[in-house]
Amino acid sequence: MTRSDLFSKDTGDKPGNRPLADRMRPRDFAEFMGQVHIVGTDTVLRKAIEQGEIQSVIFWGPPGTGKTTLAHLISKVTGSRFIAFSAVTSGVKEIREVVASAEMAMNIQGTKTILFVDEIHRFNKAQQDAFLPHVEKGTIILIGATTENPSFEVNSALLSRSRVVMLEKLTDADVTEIVKRALKDRDRGLGDMNVEVVEDALEHLTHQADGDGRVALNALELAVAATTPGEEGVIRIDLETVEGAMQKKALLYDRMGDEHYNIISALHKSLRGSDPDAALYWLARMLEAGEDPLYVARRMVRFASEDIGNADPQALVVTIAAKDAVAFIGMPEADLALAQAVIYLATAPKSNSIYKAYQKAKEDVASNSTPPVPLHIRNAPTRMMSELGFGDGYKYPHDFDDGVADQDYLPLAMKGRQYYRPTSRGYEATIKSRLDKWRKLLSERKRKTQDSVRKGEE
Repeated sequence: MTRSDLFSKDTGDKPGNRPLADRMRPRDFAEFMGQVHIVGTDTVLRKAIEQGEIQSVIFWGPPGTGKTTLAHLISKVTGSRFIAFSAVTSGVKEIREVVASAEMAMNIQGTKTILFVDEIHRFNKAQQDAFLPHVEKGTIILIGATTENPSFEVNSALLSRSRVVMLEKLTDADVTEIVKRALKDRDRGLGDMNVEVVEDALEHLTHQADGDGRVALNALELAVAATTPGEEGVIRIDLETVEGAMQKKALLYDRMGDEHYNIISALHKSLRGSDPDAALYWLARMLEAGEDPLYVARRMVRFASEDIGNADPQALVVTIAAKDAVAFIGMPEADLALAQAVIYLATAPKSNSIYKAYQKAKEDVASNSTPPVPLHIRNAPTRMMSELGFGDGYKYPHDFDDGVADQDYLPLAMKGRQYYRPTSRGYEATIKSRLDKWRKLLSERKRKTQDSVRKGEE
């Protein structure tokens, strides 16, 4: 294969007219890289495939990890018909046509039909419902591929009839091997083009591909196309060429997808775990990928109350200030305000006492009837209300030396409820000490009152 053949603009079925990544698609399990946990020699899925007992399955994982390739391999190993279906451009009418052809193939030839749906998360409800009876009967074997969490994007009925298999990102070693195979392969790859990739260029290529074999092969193909052979006919790919071909890495991040929630969860847990370095990394992952900075700010405001609370009341002030900074100066200048807030939250003392207190209060509100407000703490703006006992017996706390009055503020049925239990961390230690002091004071007053009543009775 010559250089001109490889990058010919002609159309047709010649190998050179197909992208390198497509040409190098593994033809058997021996060539398949990664995912040993699901298609290794003795795995359940591998055995089922080799025995022709495959059932409907949904492959869930990052781009470029082999989802489409696995579907092709399953079809080849099981001797099944392979039909690719687009959830974007096809509808229920096309589904009926696919099912009709699958029934014919089964009845006449005894051949199973694998229906492969890439980006199955784009299916609408009507499309998903149209598949159900045919998947259940086994008329078609549905293989879906998605980068999104199927539990959120695929209806439960279809999920219950399919097996969800999670694929992992390829390692740098996996991607390196994929690139080396493409450089050596004379039939499908670049083996007869005398391509040489210097070591630091190869490391950069595989690292920047970030576990996506397709990205690595596409960048390699572009680098080769952009390089003029040297005097000896060698196409030498150096670091600068690879950097030009890769440009800035497209970060794996979808603002409306599953990775969005994965990374915001990572940020939240890093903050809760008091790790400022990890928190800064996840913040950068979001902001550099184009996340809405106000979304990040809102999540930090929530965190300030949920995981810090009164252990450091200033945390809420800092996060609100960061939110205001984002609105005032915008991005990218506001990135440092968000970084400052992230570091503050990560290094602040932690307490979820406010979160737990409010959850308990909500539970009581939801599970109990709504008892009336005690009369003594109701306002009595009219004479009639005073005559009905509104405000009767109310003790004004400021009339007491310690500013604390011995009276109940909860409904009688809720008497004794204690929702807020401050920790001994940060400022909450001060709050805890204050509450303990007040409770002790009220207990002593109550005891003295009871002693007085007892003496009077004697």
